[in-house]
Amino acid sequence: MVRITKILMAAALLIFATTATAKDTLTIGISQFPRNFNPNIESMLAKSYILAMARRPFVVYDADWKLRCMLCTELPDLKKGTAKIVTANDGEKGLEVTYTIRPDAVWGDGVPVTTKDVMFTWKVGRDKRSGFSNIEPYKRVAKIDVHNDKKFTVHVSKFTCDYRTRYSIGVLPAHIEAKNFADPAQYRIKSAYETDTTNPGLWYGPYRVTEVASGSHIVLEPNPTWWGKKPAFKKVIVKAIEKTSALSANLLSGDIDYIAGEVGLTVDEALAFNLRTRENFVTQYKSGLIYEHIDLNLDNPILKDRRVRRALIHGIDRAGISTQLFRGHQPISHGQTNPLDTVYDKKVPKYRYNPPKARELLAAAGWSELRKGIRYNAKGERLQLDLMTTAGNKSRELVQQVLQSQWRSVGIDIRIRNEPARVFFGETVSRRKFPHMAMYAWISAPESVPRTTLHSTMIPSADNGWSGQNYPGFANKAMDKALDDAEVVCDEEPNKAVWRDLQRIYAEELPAIPLYFRANPFIMPKWLKGVVPTGHQFATTLWIEDWYVGK
Repeated sequence: MVRITKILMAAALLIFATTATAKDTLTIGISQFPRNFNPNIESMLAKSYILAMARRPFVVYDADWKLRCMLCTELPDLKKGTAKIVTANDGEKGLEVTYTIRPDAVWGDGVPVTTKDVMFTWKVGRDKRSGFSNIEPYKRVAKIDVHNDKKFTVHVSKFTCDYRTRYSIGVLPAHIEAKNFADPAQYRIKSAYETDTTNPGLWYGPYRVTEVASGSHIVLEPNPTWWGKKPAFKKVIVKAIEKTSALSANLLSGDIDYIAGEVGLTVDEALAFNLRTRENFVTQYKSGLIYEHIDLNLDNPILKDRRVRRALIHGIDRAGISTQLFRGHQPISHGQTNPLDTVYDKKVPKYRYNPPKARELLAAAGWSELRKGIRYNAKGERLQLDLMTTAGNKSRELVQQVLQSQWRSVGIDIRIRNEPARVFFGETVSRRKFPHMAMYAWISAPESVPRTTLHSTMIPSADNGWSGQNYPGFANKAMDKALDDAEVVCDEEPNKAVWRDLQRIYAEELPAIPLYFRANPFIMPKWLKGVVPTGHQFATTLWIEDWYVGK
């Protein structure tokens, strides 16, 4: 009997190994479906994750947090002369930054990626009607000199320390998109990325998008014009399963092979999954520059009062949430700057869980009358706030319930209103339609100045085509100055001083409620090799050509 059992086990292992070795389709599960596919319009992690398989940026941070070229041949460098400090027209320091596009870079329809695409993208990015999420880098470019089809020099009106990455634009195919930009105000909906998403000419990565089933899945297949290492899989299917509780069930059933670490399960769900089964999977927890927080709409008269904002943070036990829900894998945050980043200030002001202090601050702000445990002001208005997040995200919904209970204990009535991720990010957050509070995460690159999320010029509005990502509407002159200085003060010690100011102002003013820094769980089948988590905004899929089936 023992001999038969061993033979059966050996046979099962052989079948598994043979299946894994022969596998040529990879099915990935993610928790969100992208609202759109234009790389420059609206920021959504699910979209970035997918497009990283089909596009390549000029410059990225790799898994070691080192800068490297992808679409360019070498990094611009002041010492080599490919970057130069010059005097701009206004007498201030400016920059000339030269890039050379890879000579073998080709769009999926065989048309070379050239400086025509760069010039077109610059034109679109400078037009506030285009709907670009971040037009700041494009506005700063005074002109571009085209040397040939592959080489160009960007003339920048302002010197910044991050010159090697700031002008790494998300290049668009001019031969396809130029006609769609004829009416800039309609570009958002007329872009081929929305109307003809499977057009090969939109893509130039190791894969190209070949099928889109809205709200369900995206199919990617190898791009025959890709210039790099040949990818291992003949097809990659990305399935959107917006209820994170269903992701692990799909993994166990075999409907998906892998849950994306960047936009998949949360730590608590991964821990629960590992308690049930570990046999065929390996889990890696990767801490990084992922900041879970609650944006506050500062146009709202209640939240405009800083005392209320401070009461909100004193009224929640963030350390308890981290310990009880995430077993300490996700440390609480005291601002948007992660302790893993070199610019982090250990002395940043910190708010402890202090319900009596929260009650004191609310009373001082005029919310002094209690009726059945809820606070009212002198006008008889009830202290009631909406808390929104992505529907179906089990972890966030659980955190919401804890926050609702803790805030109620200090007299704040919280109403939970959630939406599907594509609506929440595509409309509610990006157009500042949330009435009070929106909970989600930001992810950044190392030493990235948070200008687009905190500078007063980055507040989205109809007038600027909803560009910028300062969704709270935070306008603070001291913060603007700190952000401006952080970009141009490059020497180590003065730069650290500026970052100290930036973090102090953020903590004191609280345009958002910092919750914790996330650790992403990567739950992979044991046969999937080559996936290397980065811990920052550049997804693992940027290196998908290195993924393969192993034993």
